[in-house]
Amino acid sequence: MAENTKIEWTDHTFNPWEGCQKVGPGCDHCYAETRNARYAGGQAINWGPGAPRRRTSASNWNKPLAWNANHEAFFAEHGRRQRVFCASLADVFDNAVDPQWRADLFGLIMKTPHLDWLLLTKRIGNVKPMLADLAHGNDSDLRLLDMMPLPNVWIGATIVNQEEADRDIPKLLAVPAKVRFLSMEPLLAPVDLEHACDLAEKEVCKGTWKELADPYICAASLRNGSVAMLDWVIVGGESGPGARPIHPDWARSLRDQCEDAGTDFLFKQWGEWMPGEKDGDTVKLSFPAAGPHGPANPEFYDWPDGVCAARVGKKAAGRLLDGRTWDEIPQT
Repeated sequence: MAENTKIEWTDHTFNPWEGCQKVGPGCDHCYAETRNARYAGGQAINWGPGAPRRRTSASNWNKPLAWNANHEAFFAEHGRRQRVFCASLADVFDNAVDPQWRADLFGLIMKTPHLDWLLLTKRIGNVKPMLADLAHGNDSDLRLLDMMPLPNVWIGATIVNQEEADRDIPKLLAVPAKVRFLSMEPLLAPVDLEHACDLAEKEVCKGTWKELADPYICAASLRNGSVAMLDWVIVGGESGPGARPIHPDWARSLRDQCEDAGTDFLFKQWGEWMPGEKDGDTVKLSFPAAGPHGPANPEFYDWPDGVCAARVGKKAAGRLLDGRTWDEIPQT
């Protein structure tokens, strides 16, 4: 629950509480649930229906205040603001969480204006009603939703397939936010972002979502295509036990869609499986030059179109897509 993170797209991780419940196919092999079980003697006591969520310590809650106080030194070294991935071991908009904890979190966010808070959720439909139910501080007439977009809050939705994209991207785009982003990890199927964003555009521009009052959405869609309504897309394959392979064309398609729309794109990892090149009955694996080369006899997976993947492990597979890294991140 500390700031030492290996996640490529953030500087710190902060967990205000721990625990969650599986809500979709992307949750099947949840690393956070596995971690919770490991530290609780084999049973994930904070996971599943009816399981209690565990609020973290006061000292942990003080860490963002220290990061915020260090903002000048960080900016001098890196030339940008610090990013905080909030709730890597939970979900900010989990129905089972005490609403007061969520109010306390937003109080902390407002006390740390020099940090950009990345709130990634698998429950994007909960964001607006939950913020509408929370008052700002002691002012019962001022709701947090009325204060959005907060200048240091990025809102993201986890998307793993087309069904989730069509269902949840319109909900994401209905939330006023400084930055709207997708985490498409683990990517389990091809996704047409244009189709999902078009669904949102039709609702917004015809006035169905009158409360949104965000002219940027229609202007951006008319200028560059509706995918431009998204600020950032993160894509990655699955890692850990039971990991499912990612087809390279799924990642390439999303990269190309983002490039066409001017949306920032970050390819996080291949995960346990990396693509190989078939030459007859043999498979050629091109490992990153500076990394390990994986097992001598890896497990292979064949897609119906003839594309092959080999299970070599996350480190060996690396994160090169078509020979290079993709590390685009919105600059605020």
